[in-house]
Amino acid sequence: MFRFDENLKVYVHRDAVDFRFGMNSLSILVEQAMRLNPMDSSLYVFGNKRHDRIKILAWDGNGFWLMTKRLESDHFAWPDSEATIVTLSVEQLHWLIEGIDITAVQRHPKRNYARVS
Repeated sequence: MFRFDENLKVYVHRDAVDFRFGMNSLSILVEQAMRLNPMDSSLYVFGNKRHDRIKILAWDGNGFWLMTKRLESDHFAWPDSEATIVTLSVEQLHWLIEGIDITAVQRHPKRNYARVS
């Protein structure tokens, strides 16, 4: 599986997009609908209505990458959020691609203590 750098920001466009869209249309969607810069070092994730396809748009400094994955029998557990743009960690993106429902995964809360004893 293709692995992404852990320092990348990941933005998910929650609404379904027309999967005939290519690099140009998706980069315009990032600029106009998401109000983000498609040429920064981030990943932009898009899905179709059935959630059986996913596209990831990325800029590597001199050109766009467009990665597509199509599931034959299953569907992606798409983030169910009220926000138009959902932010994920790279680890959560890997979970999404692998079929894990990221809304059901819960981690232990981070604890901050003033001292040891």
